[in-house]
Amino acid sequence: MGIDHLLFFIAAGILLNLTPGPDVLYIVTNALRSGARAGVVAAFGITAGCFVHIFAAAVGVSALMAASATAFAVLKWGGAAYLVYVGLRLLLARVPAAGQSGAIDFEADQPNGSGAMALKSIFFQGFWTNALNPKVALFFLAFVPQFIPPGVENKPLAFLLLGLLFNFNGLWVNVGWALAAAWLARRVGAASTPSDERGGLIPGMHWLERAAGLMFIGFGVKLAFSDNPVN
Repeated sequence: MGIDHLLFFIAAGILLNLTPGPDVLYIVTNALRSGARAGVVAAFGITAGCFVHIFAAAVGVSALMAASATAFAVLKWGGAAYLVYVGLRLLLARVPAAGQSGAIDFEADQPNGSGAMALKSIFFQGFWTNALNPKVALFFLAFVPQFIPPGVENKPLAFLLLGLLFNFNGLWVNVGWALAAAWLARRVGAASTPSDERGGLIPGMHWLERAAGLMFIGFGVKLAFSDNPVN
């Protein structure tokens, strides 16, 4: 691959990662609700889920899944069910009492390590959101090979290296989404509660969570009724 093709691959990958979807929605929702640390952890979880598809595609597992209607259907329904589950959790989340933000303060001491447990939950929810989505696997199968020259001897290795590069660049885009959302939440919260030196989160955040929950359910339903594009 020439340097021009590599730069185009990087630019295309960054633009694709900037496109809002379930991943971005998950990261932004957590950052708005619980701050930058939660959003960054969500971004790392999403990225970790992508690694599953990169390694699977490099060894041919994703190609097998793309060609098998049964394998695609199993992963598709699993991914759809999980997206709906995440959406329902947001939709049915407890509304905070008056004077409470409903966010987890990861800077404060949490009893029994509940802060660390919350971050772990955020990470693994992001991981499974991506790992159970067959559309991510098919995306890598369709996108990455376009940038592998026909004369390359070790195509699986080339695929793996390009996939890792794509994921590395995507991580920082996702972290950027998290930091931007957290900054917005603090900025708006501080403007609405100037007496609080630390600032607050966006007022009415639970309504944003409800909207995000409905969108996740919509993504899940859309995935459930999607067809294998290979067939």
